[in-house]
Parts: sequence; C-alpha cells; structure tokens
Amino acid sequence: MKMVLLMYLEEDRGCVQRLLADHEVPVFTEMDAEGHRPGSGPGWYGKSAPYASSMVVAVVPDERADELLEAVAECSGLEDARHPIHAYQLGVERSAATGPRDG
Repeated sequence: MKMVLLMYLEEDRGCVQRLLADHEVPVFTEMDAEGHRPGSGPGWYGKSAPYASSMVVAVVPDERADELLEAVAECSGLEDARHPIHAYQLGVERSAATGPRDG
C-alpha cells in the first residue's frame, strides 16, 4: 500500500480530479493550502505573494500509485507550466482505524 500526495495550483483542480478518476482513486482527502516560494516580489515588503494551492492525499495499492505518478509526469495543459503538479509516493508500513471491524 502507498500514500500519494499531490500538490498543485487551485486552478488545476479539475486536471487532478480527472487524474484521480481516470486511475480509479475514488477515496481521497483534498485540502486547500497556501504555497510559498523563496525570493522577492512586488509589494510593500518585497516578498513573494503566496499561491492558492491544494493538496490531495490518497492511500492506494502499489501498482495504482505507480500508474498515478506516471500519469502526473505525462500531464499537460496546466494553467501555468511554471507551476507543475507535484506528486510524491510514500510507503505505508501500517494503518489502523476506529470503529467496528469487518468479518
């Protein structure tokens, strides 16, 4: 089992949702985030403005995680090519949940 973390600009939410649907990832957690990048920018304090970003976390079988990362690497048509979708795959050693147990 693997955990996949996707980070992307809010404008690319539709693209990420299509990736998840195309690779049969029906259960995931999506949250808004504020992206930051080092460097100076316009404004009174000379700091870069944060980016409206989002993150998705999903736990999937190993082979689905591999397929999903490959699909992200091949993804095109983003709102801003300077801000690609980032995907990370992490191993899940163990998990637990509350509530009644099946069987």
